[in-house]
Amino acid sequence: MNALDYFHARLEATISPMDYLKLTQIEPNKYFLIDVRNGPDHVRSLTIKGANIIPQQELPDRLSEIPIDKEIIVYCWDVWCNTAAKVAMFLLERGYKVKELTGGIAAWKEMNFPISDTSEDLNLSNSCGC
Repeated sequence: MNALDYFHARLEATISPMDYLKLTQIEPNKYFLIDVRNGPDHVRSLTIKGANIIPQQELPDRLSEIPIDKEIIVYCWDVWCNTAAKVAMFLLERGYKVKELTGGIAAWKEMNFPISDTSEDLNLSNSCGC
């Protein structure tokens, strides 16, 4: 693979937080954002505002919650976490159109973009599964 093919594939498979925020303002119903992080609730209580919370370990049982007609955006912890990439592959193999949000929740929070505190709304598993 040459550099041009690499960067084309990279841009096709990912979306930056800035681009996601901008595009959802233009076409708010085109995307379905999923927080796929595993782990205890006290570390996952902050999430991107409007994200659907479907931890990677629950995904096979909750696939029916994900619309096939929308572009799916998945995110996990940060650039070192590969959970979102695993979920993206799983969904792509099942016919979904998927991109990974670059930088995960860490990049989103660093940019002071809108977040929600879900600690009171969710009964999350305390097993990591990362």
